[in-house]
Amino acid sequence: MKKGIAASKGYGIGSVYIKKPEEMKVACNISAEVDVEEEKARLTSSIEASREQLTRIKDKVEAEVGAEEAMVFESHIMLLDDPEFTGQALQNVENNKISADNAVQELIDTYVAIFASIDDEYLRERIADVKDVGRRLMKNLCGGAEDELSDLPENTIVVAHDLTPSDTAQLDKNKVVAFLTNIGGKTSHSAIMARTLEIPAVVGMGDITESVKNGDMVIVDGVKGEVVINPDAETLEKYRELKAAYDEEKKQLQFLIGKRIAGKNGRHLEIAANIGSPDDIARVLENGADGIGLFRTEFLYMDRDAMPREDEQFEAYRTVLEKLEGKPVVIRTLDIGGDKRLNYLEMPEEMNPFLGYRATRMCLDRPEIFKIQLRALLRASVYGNLKIMFPMISSLKEFTAAKGVLEECRAELRSEGIECSDSIEVGIMVEIPSAALTADELAKHVDFFSIGTNDLIQYTLAADRMNEKVSYLYEPMHPAVLKLIRMTIEEAHKAGKWCGMCGEMASDEAAIPTLLEYGLDEFSMSASAILSTKKLILSNPDYRIES
Repeated sequence: MKKGIAASKGYGIGSVYIKKPEEMKVACNISAEVDVEEEKARLTSSIEASREQLTRIKDKVEAEVGAEEAMVFESHIMLLDDPEFTGQALQNVENNKISADNAVQELIDTYVAIFASIDDEYLRERIADVKDVGRRLMKNLCGGAEDELSDLPENTIVVAHDLTPSDTAQLDKNKVVAFLTNIGGKTSHSAIMARTLEIPAVVGMGDITESVKNGDMVIVDGVKGEVVINPDAETLEKYRELKAAYDEEKKQLQFLIGKRIAGKNGRHLEIAANIGSPDDIARVLENGADGIGLFRTEFLYMDRDAMPREDEQFEAYRTVLEKLEGKPVVIRTLDIGGDKRLNYLEMPEEMNPFLGYRATRMCLDRPEIFKIQLRALLRASVYGNLKIMFPMISSLKEFTAAKGVLEECRAELRSEGIECSDSIEVGIMVEIPSAALTADELAKHVDFFSIGTNDLIQYTLAADRMNEKVSYLYEPMHPAVLKLIRMTIEEAHKAGKWCGMCGEMASDEAAIPTLLEYGLDEFSMSASAILSTKKLILSNPDYRIES
């Protein structure tokens, strides 16, 4: 038996398929004999084919998984369209008279070396994206197969050193019953995708690619993070029973669809969903969410060449509000910056963009962008139960300024004879330690808090959750993090306000008992986690299904 990190719960029993790492190196071919125009045409064709493939993948992921998971492919398309990236390769073919293959290889090597040497976590994280895009360009230049993982037999367990975003998008959950990787953690892209797709996964196994061979029978225990290679009949039967019991339990969770939960004092506990676009609503309704705890509106701004117009945003917000039929919908205003950038919006180069010009900070500096969104939100407010949330707030001054712009927009619309709701709650994301530490003062002015644990944890512990070198420091249950969370909830309640949570911790089974103890009012998460979270909460004797 081998141990790893349990990244996605469940049991998988099947045959191994080892995904070999792809070698992109090509032989040097600098020669006057190179037909420059032909090589440029080859490269242009490869870029176009790559763009078409990535667009299909992005659309598939957005439709089947969600807008947030599809965002990574939008960044890949932006990289292909960047004249400083692919344009440089085309220029290299012409200036140095080298093959398209060599030009792409030099481009990838150059960018990887540059990003690796820069003391900027955002840019270092882009290495994986650059390699993924480069690998796709190479495949299309050399006529390689695009979808290595899309046509696997049933009951396949994929084993790899790691899985790229493109790899995970190809996995067919009807055929791939689990996957194993040498590297990665619970917050790696492949782990997050596995949980969303509900594919069992164990990651960070070190040498699993060397420990198995193609065709081996393997049992994957995604609950304990264990793997059994070529099990005996008794072990196989034991895990078949565990798998059957687990699958039956999942079916029984369907009973909880639409059921509401109350505490011992009769107070309703909200179990809501996070979404990235109106397209995500179907999965929210299928899982019976009590509402939307986080609508990440930045996805409306991506995959396009210009800012979305006011009318366009209004239609998106109205659609979500109408489909929720009066259930609460918390819409977060634009959170661009850090790892989320727009190719049509010029942003300053920063040493540390995660601590810089982003989210509400950027919106307050560019009211012409902010006001378009706020006007659209206010116009849509009459179609449902809208709550507006400002992200990345570090002080009362910022919240007051943002709310001031909102009131300006309300006055403008009323002067134009356009109706707005008078009962919109306005709150903030608590994701910066300073906001948690001054929650007592902020609670006097906001209508609600929603704790964004993903950023709150990494800002509190100075540990980037996506950086494998320091990911061991990223501890949701760290005493410092828990103190900030408890403080935020308590101060909200003292002021008569409610407090929710929309980070990954809201569906963390290890954290939920503590959050219930603290009195958290709303848990917002991926739609796929709603039913299992309800079941866990109902295992607490103080909580019951509302009659």
